[in-house]
Amino acid sequence: MSEALFCIENLRVAYPQRSGEELRWAVDDVSFTLQPGERMGLVGESGCGKSTLGRAAMRLLPPSSRVDGRVTFQGQSVFDLTLPQLRKFRGEAVALIFQDPMTRLDPLMTIGKHCLETLQAHSPELSAKEAKEKALATLEKVKIPASRWNQYPHEFSGGMRQRVAIALALLLNPKLIVADEPTTSLDVTVSAQILQELTRLCAEENMALLLISHDLAMVAEYCGRIGVMYNGKMVEMGATTSVFGNPQHEYTRSLLQAALHIQAVDESGEDNSQPTLDSQSPLLRVTELQQHYTIEPNLIERLFKAESQTIKAVDGINLELFPGEILGLVGESGCGKSTLSRTILQLIRPTSGKVEFLGQDLTKLSRQEIRSSRRQMQMVFQDPHACLNPAMTVGQSIGDPLLIHNLADAAKAKEEVLWMLQKVGLTPPEVYYQRFPSDLSGGQQQRVAIARALITRPKLLICDEPVSMLDASVQSQVLDLMLQLKAEFELTYLFITHDLWLARFLCDRIAVMNGGKIVELGPTKQIFANPQHPYTQTLLAAAPLLART
Repeated sequence: MSEALFCIENLRVAYPQRSGEELRWAVDDVSFTLQPGERMGLVGESGCGKSTLGRAAMRLLPPSSRVDGRVTFQGQSVFDLTLPQLRKFRGEAVALIFQDPMTRLDPLMTIGKHCLETLQAHSPELSAKEAKEKALATLEKVKIPASRWNQYPHEFSGGMRQRVAIALALLLNPKLIVADEPTTSLDVTVSAQILQELTRLCAEENMALLLISHDLAMVAEYCGRIGVMYNGKMVEMGATTSVFGNPQHEYTRSLLQAALHIQAVDESGEDNSQPTLDSQSPLLRVTELQQHYTIEPNLIERLFKAESQTIKAVDGINLELFPGEILGLVGESGCGKSTLSRTILQLIRPTSGKVEFLGQDLTKLSRQEIRSSRRQMQMVFQDPHACLNPAMTVGQSIGDPLLIHNLADAAKAKEEVLWMLQKVGLTPPEVYYQRFPSDLSGGQQQRVAIARALITRPKLLICDEPVSMLDASVQSQVLDLMLQLKAEFELTYLFITHDLWLARFLCDRIAVMNGGKIVELGPTKQIFANPQHPYTQTLLAAAPLLART
C-alpha cells in the first residue's frame, strides 16, 4: 500500500479557556487517513468540531490552544514544521477553502490583485504576464469573467466571493484541498459545476479532497468515504454508500432522517398550508423595481476610451407577497436576490420603481419613517458573523432592536431575549445570553441572527439564506420552528435560498430569478412538476437529491 498522503492520529483540540472553565475538547481523539486522490466527506452538526479539525491540521488555531496527537503530511509532522516550511505547506501542499470568504479577502485589494499576490508569494518565477494568464484561467474555471478582474470583494455577491476563495485555493495546484463548507452560499448549478471541477482536478492531479459539509446529498454525490462527527468525536466512518445505506450510529440515522424530511414530497396533490391569495390585498407589492450600478473605467481604461459599464442587479421586478404566505426566491449567486431584498428594505434606494408595504410606498419615506417601518419588516442575513457586533454579547445583540424601537425596558428586554433563545434552541439560555459571537459556531451565530430578527414581532421576515450554515438536523429544527412562529405570530416570509429542496419543503409559491429578472413564478408544486423556463429546468436538474435506501 502506498504511503498515506495525510494522516491524523488521536487528535485532541481544546480552545483557550477562561479562568475557572473546565477543559472541553472541541476535537476528541479523532483518527483517519487520506490517500492521494481520495475524496472524503466530513459531516456533523455545527459546533461538532469539523472546522476545528480542518484548522488544526493546518496549524491555524489560536496560539494558546491545547493540541494533542499527531498530524502528518507525506510522512512529515505538520506540528514540527518551521515557519518558512509552514508558509510553503499552506497553499502549495494543502489549501483551505473557508466557509466565510468575506473575512478572508482584503477589502482594499481587487480580485485580480488577490490572485497575483498569491502567485507572487509562491511562484515568483512566473512573469507578470504568465501570472495573470494563470489567474484568469483559474477564475474562468469557477465562472468569474475576466471583466471583473479590477473589482473589489464588496462588489461581489456572497456566492461570487466564495468562487474567488475557491479559485485562490486552486491557483497553486495543492496535493490536498480542505474545503470547509465551500458551497454554502452558492446556488445548485454553480455548486455542481465547482464540485465537478474540484473532483475532476482531484482525479487529474491525484489531489485529495477533505470536504467538510452539512449537506449530506452533496457529500453522497462527490465523496467515496464519509466520516460523521458528533460532539468532538468521530462516531462513524466508512464508504459513503454503506454509511448512508446502513447507518450504525444513532446520530447518523437522525441526520439522514432530517435530510430526507426536508426533501420529502407530499404526494397527496393537496396543499392545505397555502393561504388563499385571491381575496386578500398584498402585504408587499413591488412594481417595476430597478437597481442598476455603474462601474466607472479606471484611469488607464479612460485613456483607451473605455465606457462605463452598467450592472442591472435588479431589472424591472414585479412581485406581490400576501399575508401569511411563504414566497421562495431562488436563483444563482449574483442573480440579484440579495440586492432585491435590500432594496425592498430600503437599505439601498432603488434606481426606479415602487415598493409598497402595508399600502405605503417606502421609496417616498424619510430615513426616520423607514427606520420606524422596519419594526414590522425584519431581515435575517446570509452571513451572521458579519451582522453581529463582536463587542456585544448575544443577549445585547438580540435585545438591541427592542430598545431601538422603545418596545421594552432593560428588564423586560432580557426576559424576552431569554425566551427567544429558548425558542431558537440555544439552551440553557442564561449561558448563551452572556456569550459573545466569537464563542459560537457558525450555525449557532445564525440562530442568534434569527432570534434578533424575530424579537420585534415583525409582520414580514425577509430571510436571505437563513439556514445555509446549519447541518440537516438543526436546519430541520429551525425550519419547523419558523413554521411554528409563523402560525403563532401571523408572520409572512420572503425566503431567499439556493437550496431548491428547502424551497419545496417550506414555500407556498416560488419566484425564479436570473440576470436581475424573475423568469418564472408560480405555486411550488407547479414549478417542480412542470417547470416552464429553461433556466428553471437547469436548476432542478443540477440539485443533488439524497436517495432513499
